Amino acid sequence: MNGPAARHPAPGVGLIEQLSACVGADNVLVDADLRAGYELDWTSRSLGTARCVVRPADTAQVAQVVQICAAAGQPIVCQGGNTGLVGGGVPRHDEVLLSLRRLNDLGVVDTSAAQVTVGAGVTIEALQRHARAADLDFAVDWGARSSATVGGGIATNAGGSRVVRFGTMRAQVAGIQAVMADGSVVDTLAGLPKSTAGVHLPSMLCGSEGTLAVITAARLKLVPWYRQRAAAWVVLDSVDEAVVMLPSIRRLPNLDGVELLTEAALNVTAAAFGLAPPRRGPVAVMIEVAADHDPLEELHTALADYDGEIATGVQHDQLVQLRDHVSMAIAQLGVPYKLDVAVPLDRLAQLSAVADGAARHANARLIAFGHLAEGNLHLNFVPTATSTATSITADVAAQIAEQVLGYVIDVGGTISAEHGIGVAKAAWFTQLPGARIQRALKAALDPRGLLNPGVLLVD
Repeated sequence: MNGPAARHPAPGVGLIEQLSACVGADNVLVDADLRAGYELDWTSRSLGTARCVVRPADTAQVAQVVQICAAAGQPIVCQGGNTGLVGGGVPRHDEVLLSLRRLNDLGVVDTSAAQVTVGAGVTIEALQRHARAADLDFAVDWGARSSATVGGGIATNAGGSRVVRFGTMRAQVAGIQAVMADGSVVDTLAGLPKSTAGVHLPSMLCGSEGTLAVITAARLKLVPWYRQRAAAWVVLDSVDEAVVMLPSIRRLPNLDGVELLTEAALNVTAAAFGLAPPRRGPVAVMIEVAADHDPLEELHTALADYDGEIATGVQHDQLVQLRDHVSMAIAQLGVPYKLDVAVPLDRLAQLSAVADGAARHANARLIAFGHLAEGNLHLNFVPTATSTATSITADVAAQIAEQVLGYVIDVGGTISAEHGIGVAKAAWFTQLPGARIQRALKAALDPRGLLNPGVLLVD
């Protein structure tokens, strides 16, 4: 490990003054109005107060900020685009909030290696545009691409719609730069495809949610930019039927995504944004293909036994827009209680039934959608249309979690398929096989517990 020399506070100089000297007074936000946008998460369920918001410009400044905070015993919360859904990037107990949005450098695309080095604050959308200018693409994609950042995506091991083809964020990270809890810097940005020396640092930090180190830059793998895209829209009567259809779908050589949307999800999105699907039914499956050639023939062949609508061009883009806007449509109904879970595919229909039963028992409304090929459902619970409430209460949310997450764990599933654990599900994380190892890593790399306290692991 290496990094800038340790900074020792001058006698009588306060924390805010030290941080201001490091990053500039304009980048240390103390006023409540200036902090407000950083202190509430996207779901509006997690709200806290930061001691201040610090906005460093580069890795050296991040390292100095961490050193200053470490010397003062000051906890830190890391934040990227603040699109998280589990409270992992918002302050809780007057922490220093470390915003990484200014770390937005885009390196030259290395077309020989099909890699690029970018700052943690680069948005997914900016990364995609940058890669496509070099005739390549970044594989991971999800609806919040215009705000979500590379650092946040790595920290939560984000997934999205193309996991069936390219894997999650972890599969895209060839190298990483990070600041450890003592302010030292580690750097594996060479992006060597063959490096078998010990633990793979990018893999260790991917999914750690800022609890082990502050990610400041990444060397990312790129994929071919497929310009020929099409989708099929198939309406079925049940989740079981959708699972039965999967073997036919998986035969597609250029399969790019398999999305599942319930009728409730389609209805709220159509009502909120006027984005009407070709057809509605209990379950709709959207199958995307992408290639260098026209993929329509193979799409027709794979789905010959199903009555589906094929969409290209503008129609395809409209379906993608519909899928991307489901979460925003749900947010207009009030403050939802969200669960992001995955189970073995043969348990997916039962998961849907358990979630539906939990909603009825809680007098709530369930709106579900997700990624079929990975057995991943996003379960959104909102007040019923006849209720005067604008959000699901904490007590009701706990009842829902007990039923749904309990079932997921019992069948060998995961309580977070792509949104992370944050603080919202930290108490449940202890029941997963990796919790003991995560705690050991935390104790070794951040023994004072200054980085994202309360995230992943209950204090």
